[in-house]
Amino acid sequence: MFVAVMLVLVTVGTVLFHLFSPWWFTPIASNWTLMDTTIDITFWVTGAVFVAVLLFTAYCAVKYKYDANRRSEYEPENKKLEIWLVTLTSLGVVVMLAPGLIAWNDFVTVPKNAAQVEVLAKQWSWAYRFPGADGVFGKTGVKLINDDNPFGVDPKDPKGQDDILVDDSEMHLPLGKPVNLNFRSTDVLHNFFVPQFRAKMDIIPGTVTNYWFTPTRTGTFDALCFELCGTGHYDMRGTVVIEKEDAFKAWLAEQPTFAKSMAKVGKAAEKGFAQLDSGLAEPDNKNSKRVN
Repeated sequence: MFVAVMLVLVTVGTVLFHLFSPWWFTPIASNWTLMDTTIDITFWVTGAVFVAVLLFTAYCAVKYKYDANRRSEYEPENKKLEIWLVTLTSLGVVVMLAPGLIAWNDFVTVPKNAAQVEVLAKQWSWAYRFPGADGVFGKTGVKLINDDNPFGVDPKDPKGQDDILVDDSEMHLPLGKPVNLNFRSTDVLHNFFVPQFRAKMDIIPGTVTNYWFTPTRTGTFDALCFELCGTGHYDMRGTVVIEKEDAFKAWLAEQPTFAKSMAKVGKAAEKGFAQLDSGLAEPDNKNSKRVN
């Protein structure tokens, strides 16, 4: 009887903890409510099975407790019980799988009108690239990546000249507009995750991965690296700011294009060479003093 009572108490305690637990999902800020629904369905199905198994075990502990005068019975098979088990198990699997398959199909089907944004991961920070007025990203190459060109944009590709570069951990996006995030890594495996968006994706060196979503409320959200990527992994954080379209366009207009960034680098190089030349120039003998 003690075992049966403990099993019932564990069952009741588990249900109460689930119903009154202070730990819940963060408020969603995207169109992926179906992901929350899918997880809730999984919890309810597995929770019902968990409760049923514990209560059945408690029932068996009472009904079939040890009795020296009871003889054991052998029942090789029970077709009725087998049919019930197969039917209920199949139904439970279908109920759990179907919403997930629907969500996955939506997740990998990017709307044609989705804006394109590139997320560049590097140890241990984020950077972002937006297509320019032509709406097309310029070509990139791994060998082109350096301190002056962190995105590796091909300077010979005219489509890349107007690409907008955000070499900063903060990214802005417009409210209510679908956006497709394209992920690249310059070094190791990373993972981009914003809990309120309910979506995350591995960022694999040498390939481009992606996911899309539609922001549904304004706010500032933390972007986390959710894949161990080295000693600075804990500090690889970014910010996603969702704002109204006018504010987003104003912010985007303040960001430099690839052409402007390269021009700035060129001017800095010319200035550096000029200073170097002046430092190497012959000293003026008239104004110089001899030191013995």
